[in-house]
Amino acid sequence: MSEHTLAIYPGSFDPITYGHLDIIQRASAVFPRLIVAVLHNPHKKSLFSFDERILLIREVLGHMPNVKIDGFEGLLADYVRSTNAKIIVRGLRAISDFEYEFQMALTNKKICPDVETVFMMSGEQYSYISSRLIKEISMLGGDASYFVPGPVNRELLKKLRK
Repeated sequence: MSEHTLAIYPGSFDPITYGHLDIIQRASAVFPRLIVAVLHNPHKKSLFSFDERILLIREVLGHMPNVKIDGFEGLLADYVRSTNAKIIVRGLRAISDFEYEFQMALTNKKICPDVETVFMMSGEQYSYISSRLIKEISMLGGDASYFVPGPVNRELLKKLRK
């Protein structure tokens, strides 16, 4: 692998979780350069705005020099092509994630034949964490600090417990 190898880890990150951070830390150890690409989908209702998600992720990942945070809209394949990346990193928590991710990887391969998708299994301790579950826990008054970094938990509390 070249020192210039660039990988993209895409997602909505609404919000970013310790499961996401696990994949980011491990991917950044494997790939010399990693872009955490935050999807802006105006048709999807997100708890955090696109700008808020970017700011939170920058706050949480600011200490990682080979990780860049960027945003994109539209097809992932188009974004990957625009960055000249050759690798898409996707995290798998459980077998239930596999079918969807497999379809996406094959679709992206058809659109961008020179780009590979690399799957990373989440750490066992993160295999059940999802952004949806964390939002629900916080909304119902539970403690989400077990699942998200401090700055994210702080913003969850502000948003969901007004």
